Amino acid sequence: MKIITMSTIIFLTVALLSLNSKGQERIIHGSITTFDSIPLINAQIKVKSSKQVVSSDTLGRFSVECSQNDILIVTAEGFYNQKVKLEPNTKLALVNLKLKPGEKNRELAIGYGHVTDRDKLNSIANMNSGDFDFSQYSNMYDLIRGRLPGVQIVGNEIIIRGINSITSSNSALIVVDGIAMQNSILSTLSPSQIKSISVIKDASSAIYGARGANGVVLIETKDGKDN
Repeated sequence: MKIITMSTIIFLTVALLSLNSKGQERIIHGSITTFDSIPLINAQIKVKSSKQVVSSDTLGRFSVECSQNDILIVTAEGFYNQKVKLEPNTKLALVNLKLKPGEKNRELAIGYGHVTDRDKLNSIANMNSGDFDFSQYSNMYDLIRGRLPGVQIVGNEIIIRGINSITSSNSALIVVDGIAMQNSILSTLSPSQIKSISVIKDASSAIYGARGANGVVLIETKDGKDN
């Protein structure tokens, strides 16, 4: 009788643990982009706990089953890998992969089909502290001047699309660590604080509304929340 009782207890315990484990699993939806707005196709999303791998679709979207406090590992040729730690209340994972510097990695991104529009990817200029010693510059204007194709410094403004109006501002929108800033922010930032600078020249800047009509300068600092 004791043997039967003990077996029953063990069976019930295992069953409850199994049900509890199943109850902790959830479906995570997300999207993979680069430069904030360009969808990445066929990026690989791996679930650390289960080793399951899914791919992003033609809009950069994906869905995958995860456990509580799981980790997603996102990879794509030509881009830096990124790990995403899922908090218990996470339902949506938005991942913005950083393109590795150099023409070779742009070609990989296009060749592997992660970005199908060559012109769109090439319309974005990028500088990374891994390629340039930003600390050698005395201010942000010297850092940007002459380093990014098609970008001019006029007074204290960054001009991307040329001077198209004599009555309104032609300056690009400055976004620092995901927050739109006034042009004056460039005077307060030190080049040694900067991790990367990206310039969006094409219609992708439309996601910033009318403020992005003259192009967008995305600045990521070493201490920024988006690091």
